[in-house]
Amino acid sequence: MSRIGKTPVEIPDKVDVTIEGNLVTAKGSLGTLSVSLRPEIVIKKEGNLVVLERANEERKTRALHGLSRTLVNNLVTGVSKGFSKDLEIHGVGYRAQKDGNKLVLALGYSHPVEIVPPDGIDIVVEGNNKVTVKGACKQSVGDMAAFIRSKRPPEVYKGKGIRYAGEYIRKKAGKTGK
Repeated sequence: MSRIGKTPVEIPDKVDVTIEGNLVTAKGSLGTLSVSLRPEIVIKKEGNLVVLERANEERKTRALHGLSRTLVNNLVTGVSKGFSKDLEIHGVGYRAQKDGNKLVLALGYSHPVEIVPPDGIDIVVEGNNKVTVKGACKQSVGDMAAFIRSKRPPEVYKGKGIRYAGEYIRKKAGKTGK
């Protein structure tokens, strides 16, 4: 039995969860999110809990059990608390700033890099070397943070570039001269 899958998802007070067949929709203070689950997973709402059970004991169904529970939990957490990813910019002359809704990055290129976040994603710049990506959908927040990081990933010789907060960059030794 899946240890993750068998634990019920607790619904906070200000979140409304509706289940229509295999479509789970959560409404909260940060918006509305929905996920469509596989038909092998049976979803029930019991009071302020969402319980997910397997329709059968096939290998594929057992594999989907924990995943489905985590997807529903991320919906509930996203519309109530939200998710965030922190990025740090390292390097001389590398900086970030907000221009209206756009994020403008100076990353050592001959031009500034402008990034417009999609709907539901908010970007906050603290100082000029810390960027925080916030939103209700965990996948969208992670995708946006990875997209920003891809503009100048950290390099292995000096560690310059954009990295996640707390990310360790293993540095290489440079060339040795004679």
